[in-house]
Amino acid sequence: MAKRGDVLELAVLGLLQDSPLHGYELRKRLNALLGSLRAFSYGSLYPCLKMLVREGLIAQDTGEGGSAASGPAPGKRSRIVYKLTAEGKEHLQDLLTESGPAAWEDEGFGVRFAFFGRTDAATRLRILEGRRSRLEERIDGFRSSLSRTRERLDSYTLELQRHGLESVEREVRWLSELIDDERRREPPPSARET
Repeated sequence: MAKRGDVLELAVLGLLQDSPLHGYELRKRLNALLGSLRAFSYGSLYPCLKMLVREGLIAQDTGEGGSAASGPAPGKRSRIVYKLTAEGKEHLQDLLTESGPAAWEDEGFGVRFAFFGRTDAATRLRILEGRRSRLEERIDGFRSSLSRTRERLDSYTLELQRHGLESVEREVRWLSELIDDERRREPPPSARET
């Protein structure tokens, strides 16, 4: 299962590939990218940034003799701007080619999907198929559990269970449409070999 830190690492590196950003702007873009339900706090963002700097995947620029503007105004703290290093670009590409179970799980799928424009078609297809398979397993387990416990649930709990099942079924239909679209975009085998 993907850890929240791994998901945040991918999101940070992906956003910094577009342009250097300071922490506040990075958090704002993360929240816009992932939606308000997946908001990241400064308490998780800044430790991630420090770890990425230590690993040499991103670099800091305070604007003092660097590429940022002319530095802070008198009496103000300098703003640290983070930028992707060459090692960070390589690491991001490695992350974008991963298509195993961590990419299918709830924690990692949304971030992976947000960067599908930078992911190769074969990897996108493996992730979409893996996610759909995982959700189909969840539906089967959910239906089985619901049939065993239906008579013990009050009407509100039963309605909540039904709502959850419908949500997952809706996501499976959406994933099936995306998979069909991906397959239509794939060049035929004879065109790939030339």
